[in-house]
Order: sequence, then C-alpha cells, then structure tokens
Amino acid sequence: MNTFAQSLDYLFRIFEFLLVIQIILSWIPHNYYHPLARLLNMVTEPYLKLFRQIPVQYGGIDFSPLLAFFVLGFIRDTLFRILI
Repeated sequence: MNTFAQSLDYLFRIFEFLLVIQIILSWIPHNYYHPLARLLNMVTEPYLKLFRQIPVQYGGIDFSPLLAFFVLGFIRDTLFRILI
C-alpha cells in the first residue's frame, strides 16, 4: 500500500474511533460544554446528523450510528479499490 492510501486509512480509523467515543458519550451524562466534548461534537455531529434524518429506530433504539458506520466502511472500501 502506498503512503497516501496508508494515510487515508489512518484518517478513516481515527474518525471511526471518534464516532465510537461520541456514541458512548451520548449514553452517559457528561459536561457538554467541556472543550474536548465540544470539539468531538463539532467533528462528528455533521456526519451523524446525515443519518439521524433517516428513520431507523426500533423499540426506542436509534440505529442511525450503525448505518453511519456501514456507509463509512463502504466509502473507505470503495476508495481503496480505486487507489490500489
């Protein structure tokens, strides 16, 4: 794999990690005004908001973050197939 593809993969993995942290923080009470929480929200919320508009709730559970992970994985795989 070339360095550009490795860097791109690294960025995708960091974003996935940030999404996981954001999702976990949405389940527990925390200080939404903390600078790190605000930064995390600023980075991940625009992407998650795209999927929250789609009604994928069942029994009070929102499955939109799961859909966001599937789409992100699809985008990453498609880009790597094009690059490699």
